[in-house]
Amino acid sequence: MKIAIVGVSGAVGQELLKVLDQRNFPLTNLVLFGSKRSAGQTYTFKGKEYKVKELQHNDDFKDVDYALVSAGGSTSLNFAETITKHGAIMIDNSSAFRMDDEVPLVVPEVNAEDALHTPKNIIANPNCTTIQMVVSLKPIEQLSHIKRVHISSYQSASGAGGEAMNELIEQLKQSSLGEEVKVEKFAYQLALNLIPHIDVFTDNGYTKEEMKMFNETRKIMHSDIAVSATCVRVPVMRAHSESIWVETEDELTVEQVRNAFENFNGIVVEDNPSEKKYPMPLFLSGKDEVFVGRIRKDLTNPKGIAFWSVSDQIRKGAALNAVQIAEYLIKHKK
Repeated sequence: MKIAIVGVSGAVGQELLKVLDQRNFPLTNLVLFGSKRSAGQTYTFKGKEYKVKELQHNDDFKDVDYALVSAGGSTSLNFAETITKHGAIMIDNSSAFRMDDEVPLVVPEVNAEDALHTPKNIIANPNCTTIQMVVSLKPIEQLSHIKRVHISSYQSASGAGGEAMNELIEQLKQSSLGEEVKVEKFAYQLALNLIPHIDVFTDNGYTKEEMKMFNETRKIMHSDIAVSATCVRVPVMRAHSESIWVETEDELTVEQVRNAFENFNGIVVEDNPSEKKYPMPLFLSGKDEVFVGRIRKDLTNPKGIAFWSVSDQIRKGAALNAVQIAEYLIKHKK
């Protein structure tokens, strides 16, 4: 089993190495790829050093079984044919192929079987906020069809990469010392602030990030579900939070929903308000699961349920989801 990681020097690439190690992924050979700038760097995996190769249009992927790609949409588009031409399955973390009808968009807890149909030898990893949300929607959908969802996301700096996380740290230092706060990675200062703007705005007033949640959710769940999102960048280092309101066709009780969450693989319920127990990103960074709490009936609609969700964007929202897809394919001999 030969695995390639493309974009290994980035935050998600580094997390892919950790996840493969921690889950004892059954690989026998590993090859790392990066940009010309990253080529030559070395990383240690299970006690062995691996040198990063420059990603080029050649036959370096000839014996690769699965390529875990996290190098940006333009790189994915440019190198997809090179990566897949000898039969490697490309599991891509960018938005490049997510809405391609011939590319499955997969969250293993929700639609794993879609990964078995890959006419282009490409599988897309959904957007991090979408992954987190659909994991929590699936057990509700199994109780009653979901008609619509309203969601506000509270997205950490990690969603914009390692440099963005470093910028937040520096901004916090600068603001605490009364120094000028430098802004490069975000539209505005993130430290001590909220920015209701992730990705570019579209003609309908929603951002591309918000429209991803609408379109990707429908594709993953094979549903006419309608999603209205507001995505906000918050001064949190890692792990995204979401406030989710769901309207179902049938009226559900809080107990039904809580039981469905508790019995669903990949979800952990932290929901005891009397003891101030609810999910928070500070304590859930580095965790694999999607954590839910604050489960309650909506006060304006008897068929509405509201809850709060937290999950690590770099793990379940990116690296872990990609590795889980590969594990599913291996189990089903693809």
